[in-house]
Amino acid sequence: MLKIDMHTHIIPAKLPKWAQEFGYGDFIYLEDVDSQTKDMIKGSHFFRRIKDNCWDENLRIGEYSGFNTQVQVVCTIPVLFSYWAKPQDGLKVARFLNDHIADLVARYPKNYVGLGTLPMQDTELAIQELKRCKEIGLVGIQIGSNINDRNLDDADFFPVFEACQELGMAVLVHPWAMMGRKNMQKYWLPWLVGMPAETSRAICSMIFSGIFEKLPDLRVCFCHAGGSFIPTLGRIEHGFNCRPDLVAVDNNVKPSAYLNKFWIDSVTHDLDLLKYLLTKQNADKICFGTDYPFPLGDLEIGKFIEESDLPKEVQETIFSKAALDWLNIDKGFFV
Repeated sequence: MLKIDMHTHIIPAKLPKWAQEFGYGDFIYLEDVDSQTKDMIKGSHFFRRIKDNCWDENLRIGEYSGFNTQVQVVCTIPVLFSYWAKPQDGLKVARFLNDHIADLVARYPKNYVGLGTLPMQDTELAIQELKRCKEIGLVGIQIGSNINDRNLDDADFFPVFEACQELGMAVLVHPWAMMGRKNMQKYWLPWLVGMPAETSRAICSMIFSGIFEKLPDLRVCFCHAGGSFIPTLGRIEHGFNCRPDLVAVDNNVKPSAYLNKFWIDSVTHDLDLLKYLLTKQNADKICFGTDYPFPLGDLEIGKFIEESDLPKEVQETIFSKAALDWLNIDKGFFV
């Protein structure tokens, strides 16, 4: 069975010290701890300790083979988006990261598929880099759930989505810069509570603004099983119906009509929830994803699906067909 993990993160083994080069900012750089461990430093503060499976492509392939998974779709770690940077500096960061992923894909075409990152703080530069991403072999982009606290319905971002549709580039929306983060630092709440809410924020922003109506061929996937969107869709739709003066101001199509118009990944950590999602979203719109290699991801790389009582045809659809459709890649390329 072909298995494609469409939600994984990677980082180059070495990063420039952009803060020194640009003269400002909390850009990420890496400090060696030992041969297998590095610390991510944000500005001058410790951010996260990472292991070599964050950057070692051969180690990653080996770990995946242990779970009978052949393909990883790779994108940068969201903290590297750097949307807050000056546009030209953000472009330089994006180009560095995209070149790294493009080189990886070129060297391991059967194992890796690449998504780029864009300087979304500048529409013109973002489209410029989007076009270059396609030229260097990337099949889509990853963007944040908000851009400097602006929702994805902001008019500045529509031309980027429009260009993605025109170029046939897939879009992965990943939560980051979680709302309310400053007020819930304890208990890891930004990751446990904020991330699901951020993803719902992004989905609702795109639905209510009519982006999917205006761009029907735009292929968008939302991380972490769509966050809290589908589990709270009843409330969202009730709000749409009872207060259309507040909700349906830009688009009068009900939210539930957009189920199966976009993709979500399978990172639920809960088979019962995955089964519930399958009652709302067809299997061909649920992509196998893990958030590898981070501890909040699916650490056993799809084992809970493979060992479940889900029908084999449903498993096969989740493990590969859904991602192939989202990325617009033919299965024969990997077989």
